[in-house]
Amino acid sequence: MTEPVALQNHGTVRAFYQVLANTAIANVTSSYLWWALTFWAYLETRSVLATAIIGGSYMLLVAVFGVVFGVIVDRTKKKAVMVLSSMITLVTYLLAGALYLSFPESVLVNWGGPWFWVFAGVILVGGVVENLRNIALSTTVTLLVPSDRRDRANGLVGAVQGIAFMVTSVFSGLSIGLLGMGWTVVIAIVATALALCHLFFVPIPERGIAHVEGAPKDFGFRGVIPAIVVVPGLLALILFSTFNNLVGGVFMALMDPYGLTLFSVEVWGVVLGVTSIGFILGGALVAKFGLGKNPVRTMLLVNIGIALLGMTFAIREWWWLYGLGILVFMCLMPIAEAAEQTIIQRVVPFEKQGRVFGFAASIESAAAPLSSFLIGPLAQFWLIPFMNTRAGQDSLGWLLGPGEARGIALAFVAASAVLLVVVLLAFVSKPYRRLSSAYAEAPPSIQAQGEAASADGSTPEMEVTHLPSTR
Repeated sequence: MTEPVALQNHGTVRAFYQVLANTAIANVTSSYLWWALTFWAYLETRSVLATAIIGGSYMLLVAVFGVVFGVIVDRTKKKAVMVLSSMITLVTYLLAGALYLSFPESVLVNWGGPWFWVFAGVILVGGVVENLRNIALSTTVTLLVPSDRRDRANGLVGAVQGIAFMVTSVFSGLSIGLLGMGWTVVIAIVATALALCHLFFVPIPERGIAHVEGAPKDFGFRGVIPAIVVVPGLLALILFSTFNNLVGGVFMALMDPYGLTLFSVEVWGVVLGVTSIGFILGGALVAKFGLGKNPVRTMLLVNIGIALLGMTFAIREWWWLYGLGILVFMCLMPIAEAAEQTIIQRVVPFEKQGRVFGFAASIESAAAPLSSFLIGPLAQFWLIPFMNTRAGQDSLGWLLGPGEARGIALAFVAASAVLLVVVLLAFVSKPYRRLSSAYAEAPPSIQAQGEAASADGSTPEMEVTHLPSTR
C-alpha cells in the first residue's frame, strides 16, 4: 500500500472541521443563487421546459468537467483547488451582476431571446465550478480523517450540506419574492467574496501531492478506468448510481414546478428550508451510527425507500403529503451519498481518488440531463395536458386523484416504479456480492502507517511525494 500524503492526528481532524465549515459557506452561497435563478426563471416564464433546460444544463456541465476536475484535485494541493474554485465563482457572479445592470429585466426574462440564456449560463458556470471544491472535500476526508471515522465524517458532510440547503432554499424564495433577482445577485457576490477571504485562513496540513510513478499525465480516462475496474463491482456501483441519477433527473426538472403549483414562491422556499432538516437528520444518523458493516447493502436499501417514496408523495395534491415526502427524501439522500463515498475512500488508493470521484460525478451527472431534457417537453406538451382532459382523469384519476398538476405526479410515479425494479434486480446481482466482498477484504486504511507515524503531531512540508505504482 502507498504512503500517506498527510499524517493523520487530532490536528488534521480539527483541520477537516474547518475545511467543512468553509465549504458550507461556499455551498450556501452557490446554492442560494442557483435556487433563486430556478425560482425566478419559472415565475417569470411559467415554463417547465425552461427550468428543465437550466437544470439539465447544470448536470451536463458537471458531467463534462467531472474527470478534469478530478485530475486537477489529484495533482494540486487541496487548498489551492478550493481557492481556485472560489475565485472563478466570484468572477462569474460579478459578470452576472454586470449583465443584470446592462439590460432591462424584461429582456433578461425573455427565454426565447439570447440574454436570458447568457445570464442563466453565467450563474450556472459559477455553480458548476463549485463541484471542483466538492471533489476536493471528498478526498480531504481520506486525507485528514482516520479510516474508522470516515463514514461518520461523510455523514457530517451530508449534515452540513443539509444546513446549507435549508438556509438557501428559505432565503432564495424570500429573496426573489421580496428583493428581486438584482439584489439577490448582489448578495451572492458579497457572500462569495467573504467565503474566499475566509478560505485563506483555513489550514489544510498537506505534506505534498501524491503521484504514482509511471502514471499518465493527461487529463483523460487513462488513469481512471484501471483504478475502477481493478476493484470488483465498483464500476457496477457507479453505473447503478448513474441510473439512479437518470431517474433523479425527472425529479430535478419537476419538483420546483410542482411545489410552485401548491405554494407561493415565498412559502415554497420556506417549505424547502423546513424539509431540508431531513438532510441534517440523515447526515446526523450516519455521523452517529455509521453505515454498518456493508455500505453497499445500506445504499441499496436506501434506494428502495426512495423508490417507494417517489411512488406515493404526489399521488394526491395535498401540500402536507408533498412536504412530508420531501422531508423523508432529503433524509435518505445523505445516507446514500455517504455510502458511495465511504466505499470509494476505502477501496481506491488515495492518489487516484480525485479522478475516480470526478469520473463518478461525470457519468452519474450525465444521466440527469438526459432525463431532464426529455421529461421537460414530455410533461409540458403531453403529460400535463393529458391529465387535464376527461380521458386522463377517467384512466388514471383513481390512482392520482384530481388537480392541475396530475401530469407531474404521473411522471414521479412512473420513474420511481422503474427505479424500484432496478434496485431489486441489483440486490440479486453478482456485482453486488463482489463489491461487498471487496469492501470487506480491503485494508482498513491506506493511511494506517501514517496514523501511527504521526504520534508527535508534526506535519512537515514537502513539495511532492512520489508513490510507488500499485499496479
